[in-house]
Amino acid sequence: MKILIVNKFLYENGGSETYIFRLGEYFQSIGHEVQFFGMEDERNIVGNKWNILTKNLTFKKISLRTLLYPFKIIYSREARCKIKRIMELFDPDVVHLNNINFQITPSIIYEIHKHKIPIIFTAHDYQLICPNHMLYQPNKSIPCEKCISSGFIHCVKNNCIHGSKFRSILGFLESKLYHSLKTYSLIDMVICPSAFLEKKFLCKSVFRDKTVVMHNFYRKALINITTKKGNYALYFGRFTIDKGIRTLINVCKRLPEIQFIFAGSGPLEASFNNIQNIKNVGFLKGDNLIKMISEARLSICPSEWYENYPYSVVESLVYGTPVICSEIGGIPEIIKNNYNGLFFEPSNEEDLFDKISLLWYNKGMLDELTGNCSKTAFDTPDIYGQKLLSLYNQTLNRE
Repeated sequence: MKILIVNKFLYENGGSETYIFRLGEYFQSIGHEVQFFGMEDERNIVGNKWNILTKNLTFKKISLRTLLYPFKIIYSREARCKIKRIMELFDPDVVHLNNINFQITPSIIYEIHKHKIPIIFTAHDYQLICPNHMLYQPNKSIPCEKCISSGFIHCVKNNCIHGSKFRSILGFLESKLYHSLKTYSLIDMVICPSAFLEKKFLCKSVFRDKTVVMHNFYRKALINITTKKGNYALYFGRFTIDKGIRTLINVCKRLPEIQFIFAGSGPLEASFNNIQNIKNVGFLKGDNLIKMISEARLSICPSEWYENYPYSVVESLVYGTPVICSEIGGIPEIIKNNYNGLFFEPSNEEDLFDKISLLWYNKGMLDELTGNCSKTAFDTPDIYGQKLLSLYNQTLNRE
């Protein structure tokens, strides 16, 4: 089978990139031909043999030199023309779309459909139903579903994209345009990494009878993992309000006897640099991150937005560390309360304080939850890949 995987970033940038790289590796290992399409970047680690990629568009850096960016961000004629060329040269059996909005743009959907090639889309976030991709209102720091229930104009009213009226207007126009044109009806199948995300997508009639829930896979790294636990609690991820960092920082201040390690980066970094029991080790990846996770007594995922299926929670369990986490979004599909972790009410400092204290000082409970982490099963890339191939074949058989 010939498979074209499309994602705007083709270098290590986040969960969606990890997803496409591992799938590509697996499909190639069993004899399928895989090509990638996305943006040009010197950091790219995949691509296609014709080197046909779109120019790099950076939404966050609009200047006089890039006056056409607003139009290209909504509809990219370049991306449509270049994927047309890929269709002609590669003639794929199926096209698997991932993160495309704002740079690649949904304009390519028309060209793929024109070639009568099945389209699979993996929803790594809420980009097709929410202009800021998060179902989250930044100015109030709360989850928000107004764009689903009463129109995308709420993105503009609340400056939901980077706090900018201009960028929020662009996001509104993009969402309004492609929903009005029923562009997304041309997608054959939407893969939802959580049942929670699927429920939100099904609020839009265009996605009904087109969704399937497939929890994300995980490939465990082949390194020696120590069974010896350190004396710290771990947070790893972005340092942003939506991730619940502000709530966690306030709780850390109330537990000075516990050492907290924060691994990541983000705009709120300066807000905890002078707190004695918080050690910032910066952004970690690979073996360094795995070692940090596996040696933590517990990890914390205090998110305040509708997390889809966060890899941070999966990684904690895979490497034997129970998680104290917000009961929000798709997280309850990974964590079983009082089995491999503990839930607390999102943004509730008192509840988070109680749960950290309970697990930290109750060795019997901590040992039991730690032991249960290894009993939590996740699909490997080969198991997930076989399920995905079945979906590809289903869409091909519809033709």
